[in-house]
Amino acid sequence: MSGRKSAAAMPPRRRMAQNYLVIWVDGNIDENNNDCRSTLAQLRAVVSDVNVCTSPEQCVHFLNEIDDGKAFIISSGALGQSLVNDIHSLPKVDAIYIFCGNKARHESWAKEWPKIRGVFTSIKPICESLKKVAHECDHDSIPMSFVPKRCTSDVASNKENINQLPPAYMYSVIFKDIVLEINDGNAKSIKALEIYCKKKEIPDTEINELKRKYHQKSPVWWYTC
Repeated sequence: MSGRKSAAAMPPRRRMAQNYLVIWVDGNIDENNNDCRSTLAQLRAVVSDVNVCTSPEQCVHFLNEIDDGKAFIISSGALGQSLVNDIHSLPKVDAIYIFCGNKARHESWAKEWPKIRGVFTSIKPICESLKKVAHECDHDSIPMSFVPKRCTSDVASNKENINQLPPAYMYSVIFKDIVLEINDGNAKSIKALEIYCKKKEIPDTEINELKRKYHQKSPVWWYTC
């Protein structure tokens, strides 16, 4: 199966384009099937880096090759119980979704694992949940190194200290929210950037590469790269 080949050929210590990815685990995945392709398209509309595995072992191997970042796992009901037992304790596994045709059959055991966000029979609610967890990861990925760690730890230990935070900290929080709300599909803004780059005599090859890759990554990625 093509999903198996793509994972087997993966280079060592794989680095994510964003700070998170999706792994869909199902023994019946067939990327030539229209339903499967539709599911993948819906997932990639939310998270650009979506990978497929056809066994728990393949998924575990894939996770071990990830250098950093978070993984969101979507597992079939048939493989879910075995897979969750193997991966639930891994720090890089942030959220797990059980995607199956019989919700009642898997709900009881799924409730025993905190990282499982639910059992679903449709991909749409999974995508809605992924939007939220991806947004949280984007928010957490923006560094605030100019805020002293001691300052933030003091606030965490005493809520009364929140008014003592330096303005820089509050500005950074606002800035993070602004970056996350950037409309990365704004063609007018991309055109303006292209004009600016040409004025700065940046080579056309670099400009074209930026235009080609811009939509593959989030605004946060461009800010932190």
